[in-house]
Amino acid sequence: MNLFVLILSLFQLVHSLKNPVKPTILASGFVYESAPFPQCHASTLLETPSGIMAAWFGGTHERHPDVSIYTSKLSEGAWSTPQMVADGVENENFRNPTWNPVLHRMEDGKIVLFYKEGPNPREWWGLYKISEDEGKTWSEEIQTPPGFLGPVKNKSIVLPDGRLLHPSSFEINRIWTSHVEITDPQLKTWRKSEIDGNGFGAIQPTTLRHPNGRLQLLFRTQQGEIATSSSSDNGNTWSKMASTGLAHNNSGIDAVTLKNGYHLLVCNPIKKGRNKISLFGSPDGITWEELLVLEDESEGEFSYPAIIEAKDGTVHISYTYNRVKVKYIHLKV
Repeated sequence: MNLFVLILSLFQLVHSLKNPVKPTILASGFVYESAPFPQCHASTLLETPSGIMAAWFGGTHERHPDVSIYTSKLSEGAWSTPQMVADGVENENFRNPTWNPVLHRMEDGKIVLFYKEGPNPREWWGLYKISEDEGKTWSEEIQTPPGFLGPVKNKSIVLPDGRLLHPSSFEINRIWTSHVEITDPQLKTWRKSEIDGNGFGAIQPTTLRHPNGRLQLLFRTQQGEIATSSSSDNGNTWSKMASTGLAHNNSGIDAVTLKNGYHLLVCNPIKKGRNKISLFGSPDGITWEELLVLEDESEGEFSYPAIIEAKDGTVHISYTYNRVKVKYIHLKV
């Protein structure tokens, strides 16, 4: 860390101590009360001109061939009925489960739905569909190039030059590795930037933005803590992973940098289980404070969060609720 970044981090830390962040819950509930599937997981969020869109996978249970991708939209205070928009049907006799949808709005306003298909995360492949009418209809699926998955769980970001950075990872032979995939805005050209795990088995990165164009990734790891890496050249190269010091249970995380530069992270801050999930805040991406406990029960599963900031500055969060519903929270931070 250079001297300027250190001084900036100390200034931000002192400022945050003098001005503690106190989130206010504006709304809380479920995306749906009933659905044509018993289980769900891995939600994603996107702001659209007509409301907040959510997507997730649902079916008999994770890995079951009937698991498909569903969407719903929050408009005028109510969520629409879940709509199936993608499945893994290959022919009349065979189908695969689908996994981990990620929503993204392209520069021309079209919505991209990235997702995975395959029997398990070691053998899946990347696909995406495009909607030109705010999610009412979707194109046929398009497969990502061999060796590329697109964003594996968390949202893509737009780089200063307009290219897209997709945080991604592989799970092969029980070895976890992370990388970023960089594409042109129309997803025609793909390239990859590897990240040195430095002893961490890490997947499902999420991206933070810093002054002077610096980027930071946070990772789910097999080592009981969240890891981090940074880039000063728009994601072309990355530092070796290092520990954040944040205890974690080896489950999905997500984070966002607000327009004011403050960073938010949703994760399970416990070593085992998925029965507690919290919102953390940081002025610098280094020092983190638990701002709000979203769920804390003796048992149950609250996991795989998504978090975005809307144009009005409010924050939207979703996460798996006991594998049977998608919980949604609207915050002012």
